[in-house]
Amino acid sequence: MLWRGALPSKSELAILRQEIASLRALPDEAMHVLMAAAKTPPIDALRMACATLSLDLPNPDGISPADDLQAAKRLTARFPTIVAAHARIAVGKPPIAPRADLTHAANFLYMVHGKEPDPVAARAIDTYWVTVIDHGMNASTFAARVIASTRSDMVSAVTGAIGALKGPLHGGAPGPVLEMLKEIKSADRAESWVRNELQAGRRIMGFGHRVYKVRDPRADVLSKAVAAMNTAALEDRKLFDLARSVEQTVLKVLDEVKPGRNLRTNVEFYTALVLQAVGLEPRSFVATFACGRVAGWCAHVIEQHAEDHLIRPQSEYIGPRDLKAPA
Repeated sequence: MLWRGALPSKSELAILRQEIASLRALPDEAMHVLMAAAKTPPIDALRMACATLSLDLPNPDGISPADDLQAAKRLTARFPTIVAAHARIAVGKPPIAPRADLTHAANFLYMVHGKEPDPVAARAIDTYWVTVIDHGMNASTFAARVIASTRSDMVSAVTGAIGALKGPLHGGAPGPVLEMLKEIKSADRAESWVRNELQAGRRIMGFGHRVYKVRDPRADVLSKAVAAMNTAALEDRKLFDLARSVEQTVLKVLDEVKPGRNLRTNVEFYTALVLQAVGLEPRSFVATFACGRVAGWCAHVIEQHAEDHLIRPQSEYIGPRDLKAPA
């Protein structure tokens, strides 16, 4: 839908699924990069490996609709393989080859854990990736469009987007949400902890959004996805129950301490719970986010290439003038 502007028919969807599944395996060069980057943060390893994904494209520099669609399929298919392979390599385990008979989300969890996932866990990852697939002209999407506007290729543009996503002001919030919950420890400690943080001038992670002044609708979707997970699929039910209690406490205190600010639960709060619930490590959270967002990045690159217009913002110099060199 994002790439072509219309939902596929059942037959078109079946073909797309087969094609995406057939493209999941990484070229040798990408795997060599992941081996060399075993100790680097996952988002850095993804950026490095992403840059190699043009090597087996028929026309890597092409920016036609057909070329872009080929690149978009490869990037979307291979990002989960990269993240899963690096997660295993980083802890001294061999990467697991993708399976074409599993869904996109189920195959990702299989490659991470080495076993077929609970269907509810796979559904939770699928739901998460759909909720984050696109979200307007955010920093990483804008970076991708600026690169594409120069008539650079899809892989270059998406590699740049990953660089923007790495920054903690854009993609780094889900991990600290878990740290917050573990520090709070129990529901009866939540209110005093929140008040102390606010008094110290620190931000409460997982709350507030530059766009939404109501509860982030994506948080509702992800909350339901975690709640649907049974004991076998959910890694830590106590943490989820604590999170629900902490959420209500934080909202109450924020309304009292910062009236009129409308600081509500954002997508990062329940992102942390979804990803933790299916057994992923916090250091992989941002890279896992990219596995969903890559399809949206590709859609923006396709659109920017079609517009064929250079993005060249103007700037105004406001520094000192009439400076003279020393005598």
